[in-house]
Formats: sequence, C-alpha cells, structure tokens
Amino acid sequence: MLLEYIAIGVMIFVATLIAFIAIGLGELFGPKKKSAAKDTPYESGMNPYGEGTRRMPVRFYLIAVLFILFDIEVVFFLPWAIAFRQLGLFGLIEMVVFIVILLIGYVYAWKKGALEWE
Repeated sequence: MLLEYIAIGVMIFVATLIAFIAIGLGELFGPKKKSAAKDTPYESGMNPYGEGTRRMPVRFYLIAVLFILFDIEVVFFLPWAIAFRQLGLFGLIEMVVFIVILLIGYVYAWKKGALEWE
C-alpha cells in the first residue's frame, strides 16, 4: 500500500532539493556588495523622506470593502446561471430576492456617500 506513495515522496524530495540548490546557487554566485543605497527601501526610484507610514483616510478602506463585498456577491451569479434550467421558477424568484437585497445595499451605500471620491 505504501508503494503508491513512493512517487509522491520522490517528487516532494526532488522539488525540495531543487529549491535548496537554487537558493544555494544564488547565495554562492549572487552579488554580495553591501551599500547604504541597497539597504534603503525602494520608493519609485526617489529618495525616501519623512516617515515610512502615513495616515490613510478611512474612505479608502470603505471603498475597498464595498468593492470586495459586491464583487464576491456577483460571483454567485455564475453558478445560478449554469443551473438556471434545473432551478426553474423557484431559482428565478430567489435570484430576484438576492438582487433586490444587493440593490438595497448599493443604494444605501450610495445615499450615505460611501462611493463619493474626494
């Protein structure tokens, strides 16, 4: 029974060995000159100034969360579309209810000004 797993074990061993060889070759033949310029964080090719962190408005996170929320909910349309004929009228009514709930959330976010970009 364990004979079937030998191929998987050999594959994992070979993949691990190749990874260690690649890392070792990079360390062995890679550049080793340390300098102050290489130790600074890369910021679009410009010299960094000020703090590395700055305050971000909450609006960025709110729009990102709303995008993810509506984007993930739209993913539910594909399985529904594939199984539409098997679901019949019940599936159609359920999807209409789902879309109405999404629309209510969208209108609520719109009225609250969550989608306004300043």
